[in-house]
Parts: sequence; C-alpha cells; structure tokens
Amino acid sequence: NFSYFYLTWSPPTVRIVHSGHTCNVEEERYSERVYTIREGETLELTCLVTGHPRPQIRWTKTAGSVSDRFQDSSVFNETLHIAKIQRHQGGRYYCKAENGLGSPAIKSIRVDVYYLDEPVVTVHQSIGEAKEQFYYERTVFLRCIANSNPPIRYSWYRGRDVLSQGSDKGVEIYEPFFTQGETKILKLKNLRPKDYANYSCIASIRNVCGIADRRVVFRLTNKTAPASIKLLVEDPIVVNPGQTVSLVCITTGGEPTPSLNWTLSSGSLPEKSLMKDGTLTLPAIASEDAGVYSCIASNNVGNPAKKSTTIIVRALKKGRFWITPDPYHNDDNIQIGREVKISCQVEATPPEELQFSWLKNGRALRSSERMVITQTDPDISPGTTNLDIIDLKFTDFGTYTCVASLRGGGIPEISIDVNISSTTVPPNLTVPRGKSPMAVREGETVELECLVSGKPKPIILWSRADKEAPMPDGSMQMESYDGVLRIVNVSREMSGSYRCQTSQYNGFNVKPREAVIELIVHYPPAVEPVWQEVRQGLGRPVAMNCRVLRAHPSRVLRYEWRLGSRLLHAGTFDSRDDTDYTIRSLVREGYGEYTCDIINEVGPGRCTFLVTGKAYPPEFYYDTYNPLWQNRPRVYGYKLQWTQMNPNAVDRIMAYRLGIRQTGQQRWWEQDIPVEGNIQKGELITHNLTELIRPEAYVVRLTPITRFGEGDSSTRVVTYSVPINPYLREFHCSFEEDPVCMFTQDKNDDFDWTRHSAATRDTKYTPNTGPSGDRSSSKQGFYMYIETSRPRKEGDTARLLSPTFNVAPKNPHSITSPPAYCFSFYYHMYGKHIGTLNAFVKQKGQSTSDAGPVWSLSGNQGDRWRQAKISIHPTASFQVMFEGIRGPGIEGDIAIDDVTLEEGECPDPPSNRMYQTCISMVTGLTWRFGLVLTLHPLNLPIKNLIINKSNNSINAFYLLYKTMIVH
Repeated sequence: NFSYFYLTWSPPTVRIVHSGHTCNVEEERYSERVYTIREGETLELTCLVTGHPRPQIRWTKTAGSVSDRFQDSSVFNETLHIAKIQRHQGGRYYCKAENGLGSPAIKSIRVDVYYLDEPVVTVHQSIGEAKEQFYYERTVFLRCIANSNPPIRYSWYRGRDVLSQGSDKGVEIYEPFFTQGETKILKLKNLRPKDYANYSCIASIRNVCGIADRRVVFRLTNKTAPASIKLLVEDPIVVNPGQTVSLVCITTGGEPTPSLNWTLSSGSLPEKSLMKDGTLTLPAIASEDAGVYSCIASNNVGNPAKKSTTIIVRALKKGRFWITPDPYHNDDNIQIGREVKISCQVEATPPEELQFSWLKNGRALRSSERMVITQTDPDISPGTTNLDIIDLKFTDFGTYTCVASLRGGGIPEISIDVNISSTTVPPNLTVPRGKSPMAVREGETVELECLVSGKPKPIILWSRADKEAPMPDGSMQMESYDGVLRIVNVSREMSGSYRCQTSQYNGFNVKPREAVIELIVHYPPAVEPVWQEVRQGLGRPVAMNCRVLRAHPSRVLRYEWRLGSRLLHAGTFDSRDDTDYTIRSLVREGYGEYTCDIINEVGPGRCTFLVTGKAYPPEFYYDTYNPLWQNRPRVYGYKLQWTQMNPNAVDRIMAYRLGIRQTGQQRWWEQDIPVEGNIQKGELITHNLTELIRPEAYVVRLTPITRFGEGDSSTRVVTYSVPINPYLREFHCSFEEDPVCMFTQDKNDDFDWTRHSAATRDTKYTPNTGPSGDRSSSKQGFYMYIETSRPRKEGDTARLLSPTFNVAPKNPHSITSPPAYCFSFYYHMYGKHIGTLNAFVKQKGQSTSDAGPVWSLSGNQGDRWRQAKISIHPTASFQVMFEGIRGPGIEGDIAIDDVTLEEGECPDPPSNRMYQTCISMVTGLTWRFGLVLTLHPLNLPIKNLIINKSNNSINAFYLLYKTMIVH
C-alpha cells in the first residue's frame, strides 16, 4: 500500500468547463469559447488544472469599461459562481493558474448574457401644410424599441393582420440607418379611417435561450395626442426652512392618458418627499432640498411634456468682516485724518433679498459725506457691504455693527461687531519661545501655537510649509480662531514644517503675516524582518540577522538578543545598521522564539525568529491517472499520492500520520505510515486507501513526523465517482439493484425512465409493446424502459444519465492520445408506435445540445433484445446518456439493459472472409465428426442439430459455432 516514484515537477495547465445553466457553448477563432446564458440564470465556470505543486487559481474579468470591476476583487477559487447573472456581468473571464514553475497558464471564455426587455411603442405625428386647399396630410410614425441581446427581429400587426413593406400603399416600414437594428418604424402616410386601429409590435430574438417573444399594443384613434401639462405653482417658490411645500401638476391634454412623474435636477428626490396624483409634497423643507423640480408627463405620443419650477430656501450664513486702512496711501495702520474702510460679507439665499444696515454704538447709522455706505457689485464680491469713513476723527472711534437680514423675514439676522479705536492695530504673528522645533513621540497629541497680537484678532490659516501635502484632517488648509493647531495621534509622516498665517477675515485687509513651526516626530526603530520562521534540523547551524530600516532619533542605538526571556547577547551599534546571532549546532533546547530588540530613547523595534524543527507540509498530487477503483459493490479504493515540500530542510521524516473522516462527521480515524530512508525532493509517494464506503466523500489529512514531532498538515477531499476500474477496466450495470448503478433522471426532460421487471409490469395496460423479460429472458430480472401511455404525447423525451466516469491520460501531464472505451448496451424496441432511442456521450463542460448522439435508432425492431456497440474516445470526464423519444401512439415502449463500458476499442464485426472461413471449418467438422446440420445467417438460432457422434465432439463443435455467431 506504500510506494515511491520520482516525479518531475510540472508547470500548470488549465481548462475551463461549465456546469451552470447554459444555452450554448461554441468555439470562435483562436479557440476562444463563447458561453451563452440567459439573464437571471446561474453562471458556474470551473477551472480544471493540472500541475505539481498544485497550482493556485485566480479568476479575473475584463469588460466594456475600465471602471467595471469584477466583484471589487478577484476570485481565488476553482469555481466561479454568479447567481442570477445580469447583463452588465457579461464579458471575458480569465482563469489563471500558477505554481511557480514556468509561465502561468491562462484561459479565457467570453460570457454572453441574453435578454429581451418589454418593447415600447412611441408615436410621433407630422401635419403637412395645405397645398392650394386641395388636401391636408397627416402622417403618423409608430416607433417600436426594446433592449436586447442578441438583436431583435420586429414584426408589426394591425389588428390580426401582418403588416409588411409593400403590402399596403399607405404603410411604410423601415429601420433608421443610425439605429443599427435597435428599432423599427411603422409609417402611416396620409391617415385613412382604417388606419385607426390597434397596432401590435412583436419583438423576437427567435426563442434563443428559451426567451419568449414580447408584445406591446398601441391603440391609435383620431383623438391620439401628445401630453400637455400645467403647473399650479409659482416660479420660483421662495420658502423658509421648516415649511411644507406642495407642487401641483395637472394634465391638460393627451390621449392615451399621460403618466406624471417628478424629478430633481441635482439628483434623486428627498427621501421624505411624498408623491400622489401628480402632487409632490415636501414636508419640513431644508436648504439641501432646494433646486429645480420638474414635472414630466408621458404617454408615448410625441415628446414628453415637461414643466419646471425652482424652490429657493431662504438662508443667511458665514458672516465675516475685514478692515482696510487708507487704500490710497498703502497704510498698514489706522491713522487720524486718513480714510478707513470696514467691509462686511454674508452668504444669502436668495441674494436679491439681502439687505444691510449699520449701527454705531448701537444707534442707526445713515450714509453721509463722511460716512459712505455702499453695497459691492454682486458679480465682484457677492453679499458684501462697505462703510467708508472719510477723514477719520477721534469722535469716529467706537463699535460699528453690520446687520444682515432678508426682506422676506422669517430668518434670524446676522450681526457683526467691529471696533475702531486707537488700539485697533494690524496683526502680528510670533512663535512662543521653546515652541519650535517641537519634538513629540509618535502616537501622542501635540499643539502647534502661533501668538497673535493686534486688534481685532484675525482667523489663522494653517498649512504645510515644506511640501504640498494635506493637513491631518485631509484638507490643504485648516482654520484656527485662537492660533493653535491641535494634532491627535501624531505619526512619523507628519514630521516637517507648518506655516501659520493671518487671513483678511475678522482682521486687517493687509499683507498676511506668517510664521513657521518645525515638528519633529520621534519613533522607535523600524526593523526587518518583523517575523521569520527558521526550520532546521538538530546539529545544524542557524544564523539570524536583524536590520534597522529607520529610526528617529537614530543615534545611540542598542540591541538585545533573547530566547524567551533569557538574555543571550547585547551591545550597541557602531557604523553597522544590523546585528547577527548564530547558533553553531542546534540542540533540542535551542528550539523556540528568538527576539532581537533594537532600542532608542523612544522604545524598541523587534525582530522575531521562530526556530523550529517542524517539517513542511506534504503537497498532494491531484493528477493521478485513474486514482479510484472498485472491486466490490459497496466499497471503493483510492490511490493517494503526494510529494514532500523541502524534505531536507529539517530532520528525516520518519513517518506520516494519516487522518481520514467522512465529510459531515467529526470523528477522525488515524494511522501512522512508516517511511524508510530519506525522501528526495520531487519523490512521488503513494498510499492506497481501501474500504471507503461508496458514495461517501472523505477528508484526508496528512502530517509528516520527525524527531521534533508533528510537522505541518495538508488536507484534501476524496470524492467518489464511478470509475473505469484500473484493474478490471470495465463498468457494468444490469439495473438489478436500486439506485440503478447511480444512474439519474435528467431534470430538463418531459418524463422519466422507469425501472421494472416483467413479473411486476401490467401488460394489460399497454399490450403489443415492451419486453416480456430482461435481456437474459428472466421474468424476475430488471431493466429500464419508457412508458408511453397517456398523458405522454408524441415527441416527449425522457433522458437517463449515468454517473460521471473519470478519464485521465496515461501521461499524467497532457492528453496526447485520448483513451478508447467500448460502450455497449442491449435495447428492446417492439411496438407499432416506437419512436427513437438515442445514445449520447456527454463530456464535462458540454451541454446536452453540444453532444450529438453517438448512436440512434427509430421504429419497430421486433420483439427481441438486440445489442449495440460503439467505440468512444473521451478526452475528459464523461457521462453516457440514453434519450427515449415517444412515438405517435401508446404502443411505443422502449427498454434498455446490461449497459457496459470496457477499456479498448470495440471488436470489429466479422467480415465476409471470416464468415467463409467459419463455413469451411464447420464443413470440415461436419465431415470429420459425422455431424449433419443446417446453417442459418449470423445472429439466428440453430434450428436443426442432428447428433450421431460423441458428446465431446458435439460440445467442441457447438462452442465453435457459438463463437462464430457472437463474432
């Protein structure tokens, strides 16, 4: 049960097969496969790989656009499963297999998703001008359109009559050139009374994938007209926050009756909105609900009618001010006798309702020659008012208040106070002593501070001074009202220079003042490797190295080597950036976790080395030729093969611990498999698993054992499938036991095959059809047959599928010459209404429609069992399938029995020359032994056999004649 074989590592090969719902699989140029599937069905593609070590499999997809990502990631699995596939999921799917040997193996398959949406008919009218008052032309265009794959074939009907080009002078049917078959237009010229009728458009994709035709009906009358609507609201609608707004839209015309819908230009309607009978209600409206709302009416006649209104929600926000010294003298300070300007800015909605008023020390201030109040051009600086004080005097010192409000009311005012006095001076920025550079440990919180002097104090803007990089909150600039920038959980990437500068807001409109603060982040050493496993056998050397990548501060670094908590070696760095520790000869006590701490004043960085004698896991070999066999009905055996990963990395492997359990159960059965001598890299090890109960699947676990103990385990699943036995080389089923050799009924046929025997069958129900016994003429023997009595009807099919047979090439790496098998069975086709019996060989990855019959026979063949033999050459795992098709009546039962698969080609039928040779031999025997007989055509029984010599002679002659008949 245990053997060795040297195996060359093999690069991966890959093949894609399908097992989901498919309409068709066909080959295109360059051997690309096209997989056609109906929208909403299940896509299941399996990547079959060979290669050792077992290749890693990855599914990816490319589609029409770069942004179309395949489930946001790749699928690392043999089977790609997409339930309820949608049209956008069509495209080219790639299976990539790699195991580190050679180039990765890649195969692709294009998935084409078929669908057909409900068609829509739109109607357009054109009215010609009166020409000399003789006639008035009215032409109608009916356009039918639907989304589909593949392209649609359109048909038009008036009532029940088919309309075609040329069938009616008043009708023209055409496809616009630019639509490329997406639509079909029916033109009714100069409408006549009979043109007022029901028009049907039928969209068809010719029943591909079983997709039925779609039909839409439009009734054309003399009242057919496009939609027209009216809004019973103002435009624009200006409201205060919190109010409820109702938008009323009514139809004023249109036949058929139009449908009404509301849209918002900026996106979807607010979640709280309610729509009923054309009225859109927006309760408790907020600023974010503002926008252009449109009512759209459509009845598929002409263009949709659209009316819009704008909702404006009143708001005031972001009040700011700035002081500008005499702009004509370039002053930075306020001076007596010079001009000073106070500016006030507010964001207002709607801007035309914004109004300002000014107060001085709480009293209203009017515009005068010395106190000039103006409002800035909205195109230059919207929402801004200015107070110019000409020839400043001491009596002008005081508190000036800018008050912003909206004329409609209902919105709180915004008041901004600005103090003008002898202490009103421009700002200045300084960095407190000891606050730059700022050194902080990684992970701590730091506050960068700029002292702001001057009155009033402006808003401070913070940004990076040394590089174009975002601030800690992700923005390029941060505001501070007190001059302090607070950074939480500081990281090493935040090291650098930070600029603080004054803004014009809430301060002087002068050249910005600025200062720079340096931030230094200290962090412990970053080292490599952070973790490493070292596998080594006893008595061998072990070398470990820990290297510093970066650290701050990087001076005065020291290191400590430990095994567990025991200090092994310590020191400080000189000019090197790494440290080593070596074990000359590993002993059992030397196994364990080694750490190297490299330390600065912030803390340590740690390298960890796990020194172990564990063996690497075995690598199962999945490409075994015919690994499964079956010598007894209830059990099967499996040839388990594997190689050992890096067998010489540790001590010699003394044994393997084999664990096995049935899937779905928890209990493991274990045994140790001893190993003699050293295992070589690439050596293929074989162990036969026996007494496995069919059809159960098993989980197999394999663990190498050395002097150190157990190594890493590998697991795999062993699945039962009916084999072509590697020893008996045959499969035979006579249907004597349930469940009929694991044959199954096809789920997509019309009815089922029935297991029966002549002893239990009711012959009174369907006389003159079906067998009177099984193939051996036994009344008690069982066979499979199709019962063609009612309710079955002509053309109904029943399909019977065998289990899957594993087929692998004798060369485990590629199929150069597919194996041959002789597929044989007995059939009984008796009755005047016999239909058809077909036999198929369905390989994995093929649908029923892909696999044509390898054998077919129709009609009454007489009341006898006959044998069929067919040589088959499968290149992949396969099933045989029997298809019975019901004939025109109830006397059409078809039966099968004794299904056999044997390795090798079927023997050729006897030639005429062989027949003549047999005749000569029989003639000689007749003369020699004194036999008198009458010969009949082959495959007919002997009717006359006159015996006048010894029994031995008769037996020899009879065997020869029987051999002639069989061959």
